[in-house]
Amino acid sequence: MSEAGGDGAGRKKRRKLPETVTGFPDVPAHELKEEPNPFNDPDWRMLGYAWTGFALRIVLVLAAIFSVYQYMQAREEKRIERTLQLVELWERPQYQEAQRALKQRLSALNEKHAGLLGKSPSEAEIAIYYERIGLEAMKPEGGAMPVEDFREAFDRLVYFLNRLSFCVEGNLCSQAVADAYFFDFAKSFWGYFGGFVAEQRRRGAPNFASAIEDYVTAKR
Repeated sequence: MSEAGGDGAGRKKRRKLPETVTGFPDVPAHELKEEPNPFNDPDWRMLGYAWTGFALRIVLVLAAIFSVYQYMQAREEKRIERTLQLVELWERPQYQEAQRALKQRLSALNEKHAGLLGKSPSEAEIAIYYERIGLEAMKPEGGAMPVEDFREAFDRLVYFLNRLSFCVEGNLCSQAVADAYFFDFAKSFWGYFGGFVAEQRRRGAPNFASAIEDYVTAKR
């Protein structure tokens, strides 16, 4: 009995830990050890490590920004390259001939109907005049060239302008470069033939030349 009592008296009494919701004992704030700030360390080696790590992080961030910039520049250069390829295509004989056929037919009709516009026509009157010229150009009596041949040239131009619009809309071509080369022509083309396009859509081709319309009417 005396030995058991002696052993019990000699044992260190356990400290009762506070009960917590998380199952871990709460540690008083004054017992938490603050992490040392390496930038305030008196040891010049630790200070050097701290500033070296900081500088390395800055370099990595700048390198990432520069990589993104290079990537964006490369994409823009690719878009410009694709647009210039369309410019080269536009200058091929089949498209040059189509442009000449269009210009000759419209010039003859404008000369024929020159008296329809007054001295100071409104924008609405000009739009109606252009639409009328375009509708007449698509008829057999619209010019000296047989309408079948002219329609072939017309379809070739529609194909090219649709292709241009898809390229710009899909962000595959540079809109700035495309506008510099093609926007004036596309806008004039749509001004003359927008009415004819509307007729074709009513006759069962709802998407006919829709890409050209999107390109011409897009906000800039």
